[in-house]
Amino acid sequence: MAGTDEEAGAAADDALYVLTAVLLTPAQFPSVLGDDYPEACAALGLAPLADGYGLVLGQDGTGARWTVVVDDVSLVAVAIASWDCGMEYDLSPDERSVVAALPGWPLAVAVAAPGVPAPHDPDPEAGDGPLLSPPDTSTWGPAQRRLGADEIALQWTAWREQLDDDAFAAPDTVGVAARPGEGAVAGSTATGAGASAGGGAPDGAGQRAPEGHGAVRRVLAEARAYVDSPPPLGRVRSSFAPGDARTLRADGPGWSMVARTDDIAFVLLDERPGEVLPVGRGPELPKLLQALDELAVRPS
Repeated sequence: MAGTDEEAGAAADDALYVLTAVLLTPAQFPSVLGDDYPEACAALGLAPLADGYGLVLGQDGTGARWTVVVDDVSLVAVAIASWDCGMEYDLSPDERSVVAALPGWPLAVAVAAPGVPAPHDPDPEAGDGPLLSPPDTSTWGPAQRRLGADEIALQWTAWREQLDDDAFAAPDTVGVAARPGEGAVAGSTATGAGASAGGGAPDGAGQRAPEGHGAVRRVLAEARAYVDSPPPLGRVRSSFAPGDARTLRADGPGWSMVARTDDIAFVLLDERPGEVLPVGRGPELPKLLQALDELAVRPS
C-alpha cells in the first residue's frame, strides 16, 4: 500500500490545475510578448509554426507555475470561447499534443488553484526551457505600449467618443489625445490637443504636438512600407468590427497603431511615454488602412 500511496502522491504533484489558456498563432497572440508572431514565439523559445500553439497556464500539485504548450490549437480555442461565454469547459490536452512543459508563466495570472500552495516558480531544470516570467510593465516601454494598444482596440468606442471631427484641424492631422494611466490605457481621458498636417496647431494644442506629428508621420511611412515589403507574420492583424469595418492592429520598432478601416487611427510610441496620438482620416489614411487590411492575418 505504501507504494500505491507514493504513486498517488506523485501523480497528484504532476497533475496540472488549469487556470487559463491563450492562443499563440499568427493572428492571435499575447502582444505583450512581441511586435509580431515570430517574436512572441521566440520569447518562449518556440519555433514559429504556421498553425501556432495553444498555451495552457496552470499549477501542479505543489503550486508551481507551469505553461504547457500544445499543438492542438482548436481544442484551446474551443475552451477559451466556452469560458468567454460563461460556460464550463474541462481543458485536458492529450499528451500527444504536448509540445513542451515550460516552467513559469509568460503572462501575469491573477488567480490561483484552490487547495494547493500559492503560485511559485518551479525548479527551472525540471522543465523544457528557461524559467518564464511576465514582461516588466511597471515602466513605459514596448510591453506596456503594446498593452495600451490592446486596450484601445478593446475600448474603441470609449476612446473614439472623446474626439470629435473638430479636433482635427486638417486632413490627416495628428495630435496628443491622452496620457494613459499606469499599467493600462482604459479609463484615461482625451484632451483634444492636436497639430495639423501642415505644422500649425489649433488653440490649446501645446508645444509638444508638432513633435508628435513628425513621429506619427514616420510611423505611417513605416506602415506604408509594409504594403511593398510584407513584414513578419502578425505585425499586421485584422479582426472583427461592427458593420462592414475591420479593426486593424499594426506594430513596428517602437510603435503600435490601432485603427478602424472606416474611421481614424491611434498611435502609441516608445519615445512618447503614456501618450496616445490620434490620426485624422483625411484622403490618405483610408487607402493605407485598406492596403494593410488586405495583407493582414485574420483569425480563422
